[in-house]
Order: sequence, then C-alpha cells, then structure tokens
Amino acid sequence: MSIERILAISGKPGLYDLKLQTRTGFVAESLIDGKKITVGMRSNVSLLSEISIYTNSGEVRLSEVFRKIAEKENNGAAISHKEDNAKLEAYFAEILPDYDQDRVYASDIKKVLNWYNMLQAKGMVSKDAPATAEVEKTEE
Repeated sequence: MSIERILAISGKPGLYDLKLQTRTGFVAESLIDGKKITVGMRSNVSLLSEISIYTNSGEVRLSEVFRKIAEKENNGAAISHKEDNAKLEAYFAEILPDYDQDRVYASDIKKVLNWYNMLQAKGMVSKDAPATAEVEKTEE
C-alpha cells in the first residue's frame, strides 16, 4: 500500500495524489476525477501516511487500519460510509477492537471507510503490502 503521497485537503471532496511541489504550494491530482489543482501553503492539508487512530493503548497508523480492513474484506470494498452510526461503530470495533470510543467519533469512522473504499477502488490498498513499506522506512 502506498499512501505516502495521498492527501486529504480540507474543504475539497475526496483524496488527492501529490504530483509536484512548488514555491507557493503544490499540485495535486484528484483520485475521483483525475483533475489537477494547485493548493497554496495556507490550505489545511493532511498526508494519510501521517494520520493515526487513537486506541486505548496508544495510536495505530491509518495504513495499518487500512490493512486490517483489507484483511477482513479479503482486499474487497468495506461497508458504505453512509450506514447508520451504530453499524459503523460495530464494524470498526471488529477491525480495531481496542479503538478509543471516547476520542474516535462516528464522523472519523465514516472518513476512514470512505477513504479506504476510494483507495481500494484504485488498487492502492492490500492486506499484505504495508509490511514492505515499513521496512523501507526503517532502513532509511
């Protein structure tokens, strides 16, 4: 799974692939429709590789959560992020039983499942890929 260059941009729907950095910001390509946009440095941007989910024993990287979903779904799509909150929370508890229910809200779960389904449709998540990415990071 390579989410190193995948961005979530506040105020913009979907996810974006970082294409080019410039002096004043960067150029990103939408994973939904392939359109390229320029984003200034003042925009609130999050790299998916830097996002973690709170658990009762610490934090778990989003890439690890995606891997667990892929394992559960055998690399298929997860349930829709439009399901009711109780169903989403029960599903998330199956994937990450230790998640902190006080700090991880239904809106966070919806975002994670929506992002997973977007990346899964593009073939960017799998149940066994993160292990090699983590090894590469530690070697550097």
